[in-house]
Amino acid sequence: MPRPKSSKPPPPERATVWSEELDGAYRTHGAWLVAFLARRFGREVAEDLAQETFVRLARAPLDWRTPKSVLARTALNVAQDHLRREGAQQRPRLVSDGGVTEGVTHPDQIETILHRQVVALLPRNLRDVYVLSRFGGMTYDEIATHAGISVKAVEKRMTKALKLCVARFRA
Repeated sequence: MPRPKSSKPPPPERATVWSEELDGAYRTHGAWLVAFLARRFGREVAEDLAQETFVRLARAPLDWRTPKSVLARTALNVAQDHLRREGAQQRPRLVSDGGVTEGVTHPDQIETILHRQVVALLPRNLRDVYVLSRFGGMTYDEIATHAGISVKAVEKRMTKALKLCVARFRA
């Protein structure tokens, strides 16, 4: 496995420093990390995720007493970011981009309309959290900061919103 390279240079304030500790972790645990990620996300993306993991680790000094746990946690965070970006590209759009042919109804359109109606019926506090999470791509921490509430409140509202959506979809 070649040494990870970033496709774009890091910002000047957070320069990448390839330390001896990171080099040692890469040589010792690089193959293990790829296998760890491949079991969870498939071989196709495992090497890219592993590379991004080492690039991310090169940006901050770390405590290397437990290198596998540091690598695993960072890799899972990288994978979560990857899945979030990938999911955002595949989500149905709530606003038409004008590319739909007049008079043609696609199955996805019906689901999107139904989804939009169900979301519109949610109480405002639940709807805001749901929309920011599902369509805004925000994390619970980001939503909590944005809404001025606790992360626990965001979790409770999201749980209630999801239960209501499922109940209304089944009705």
